[in-house]
Amino acid sequence: MKLKPISLALLTLGLPVASQAQTTNNELQEVEVQARQQGSYSSSAVQVGTFRDTAPIDVPLTVNSVTREVLDAQSATTLYGALRNTAGVTRAQLNGSTYDNIAIRGILVENRGNYRLNGSLPIINLVDVPLENKQQVEVLKGASSLYYGFIPPSGVVNLVTKRAGNKPVLSLSQSVNEYGAATTHLDWGRKFGENNNQGLRVNLVKGVEDIGVNNYSGDRELVSAAYDWKITDRLSFRFDIEHYEKSVSEQAAIALLPAVNGRITLPPVPDNKTNLAGEWQQYDANAQNYLARVDYVLNDSWGVLFEAGYAETTRDRNFSQFQNYDLNTGEGELRIFYSRDQQFDNTNYRGEFYGEVITGSITHNLSFGYTTNTRASNTPGVAGGQTIFSQNLYNPRTIEPQSVSFTGAYSAATIDDQGLYVFDRMQLSEQWQLLAGIRRGDYRTENLNVAADGTRTVRLYNAQETTPSLAVMYKPSQDVSLYASYVEGLEESGQAPANAANAFQLLDPAESEQREVGAKFKVGQNSLAQIAYFDIERASTFQDPNTNVFGLNGKAQFSGFEMAWTGELNKQLSIAASALLMDAELQNANNAATFGKVPNNTPEQTASLFAEYRLLNVPGLSLSGGLYYTGKRAVNDANQAFIGGYTVASLGARYSTVIGSTPTQFQLVVDNPTDKNYYSTAGNPYVGVGAPRVIKATVSVDL
Repeated sequence: MKLKPISLALLTLGLPVASQAQTTNNELQEVEVQARQQGSYSSSAVQVGTFRDTAPIDVPLTVNSVTREVLDAQSATTLYGALRNTAGVTRAQLNGSTYDNIAIRGILVENRGNYRLNGSLPIINLVDVPLENKQQVEVLKGASSLYYGFIPPSGVVNLVTKRAGNKPVLSLSQSVNEYGAATTHLDWGRKFGENNNQGLRVNLVKGVEDIGVNNYSGDRELVSAAYDWKITDRLSFRFDIEHYEKSVSEQAAIALLPAVNGRITLPPVPDNKTNLAGEWQQYDANAQNYLARVDYVLNDSWGVLFEAGYAETTRDRNFSQFQNYDLNTGEGELRIFYSRDQQFDNTNYRGEFYGEVITGSITHNLSFGYTTNTRASNTPGVAGGQTIFSQNLYNPRTIEPQSVSFTGAYSAATIDDQGLYVFDRMQLSEQWQLLAGIRRGDYRTENLNVAADGTRTVRLYNAQETTPSLAVMYKPSQDVSLYASYVEGLEESGQAPANAANAFQLLDPAESEQREVGAKFKVGQNSLAQIAYFDIERASTFQDPNTNVFGLNGKAQFSGFEMAWTGELNKQLSIAASALLMDAELQNANNAATFGKVPNNTPEQTASLFAEYRLLNVPGLSLSGGLYYTGKRAVNDANQAFIGGYTVASLGARYSTVIGSTPTQFQLVVDNPTDKNYYSTAGNPYVGVGAPRVIKATVSVDL
């Protein structure tokens, strides 16, 4: 079912959120999600996995939160724009002109399972996920199979929506950039009903897109609503709905040349405004997400919750790669892959029974749950699904529009992931906690390919596995926690890319293991410092250059140190800093081409630092700046070439004042102020160029 934005907005007006959660004092009580008070770079709680409503210092894994205040200070509207503030995050395969394909610690964040809405619904990251209606973006690093089933151990990216708070909200903002892009955003929130027992938060966005790249144009929009209803003292209901769409020109990727004597020569980094594709090559996608949650408090110690959600994304795409080029003349081929009416949908249900039991001197905070998730995709066949044009890297030609038709062929895939889990957080003493969980999963996949003549090919896979997780935490004080954790997981190994000989095929699931030890400290006025050592072993994949088949390639190991520091150091200075130092290695001795090599697109060092300083002698004025470093990365698993490391800067200023009786804020942000040319991404088997300088101005008023 597809609903256009006006229909979605009208639907939400008649729908009735509050939630129940366990807190550290072991009492079951209501938790009201409100807009964060301005000025905080530090999150008081996360909403991801079995750690919902838990303070980050009490999570025995690396967890990073990018709060609304950080997003506003940076004027961030994309996932990568938010996640560049966390260690080990890089773009993968694509350069981000259409949507953000992301890897964490060198491991791809799977686009249909690792992105979650409000800790629950797996949304489909194949169209830019808007941030205007999000309160914070969270990353739970590493394996998370206990709560989320079969997903890669890169981490879960959780998007927490804004909700109506006690203070009414009516904000209107207008943003423009130097290339003519313009976006209007309305944010409205109110509580109403008997004793304000209902709340509604609505966000509307409409924009014209331009990122400064040649042959680029498009638009996007968002309509969202978050509804809360405290029906009785024991029963509450929450509902979220989003519709967003984006239609923009997609830049061509640069394919790798064949290796000569085991080495690949990369072309000089093109000017960052270059686009070898035609402006007509639109990436046209839209998404609908629906998520409902009911909480019921049984007594002072126990409660139940039920969640149901549905996510759908459809897209048309004219993806192109520049290939077979001459490095001296720039002459080569632009190969265009056409897809039409691709559809992806996720249906998700969760039931959970949670509460407290005391056995002797030990307090158990228990969760018993069942979850089922069904993911389906369909890709219709297109006549002449690929065309090739002559093109020049140094002097691009105009590519004329092409038309395509359907053949009757199609490929479809269905994933059914069910699981029963138990999680116990045991308070052994005032300082010691033991956390233990186990999941019994049932995973089934079906790949169906239907040729134009009706010939059907079906590939099935079924796995039933039990995966444990264990952690111990020691808190010598409320402001310090030390922990060690071990997590096993099962993951979907990946899906073959469009340019592979086995395009869109789902690979068999594989096991992963993660070990982590770390420490967290509350420091300064309101900030959290984290340091952790992690060791992850998981399956690797490989696109064979001889057969062009994408498949499994034994194990890979990722180990290293990760650090982060976010929050307010004092009333004037806020920071968001992170760093990663890692060793990564492919370990399949049967593949001599990759054995002992670094996985593709995996930097072994990353770092970020963003700081904002509020001037005391000019009330309302703040200045900010950021530096984002990514180390060198291999272009393929054979390490036949590397793209260089780079550092990109950002600059910003905000000024808040009152004009008449209207609170008003003026903001100026400059990303990549030096207009640096650099390769921003690699892998499967492409390189992509980073975005040009963007100067963005915003005016916001609170009405």
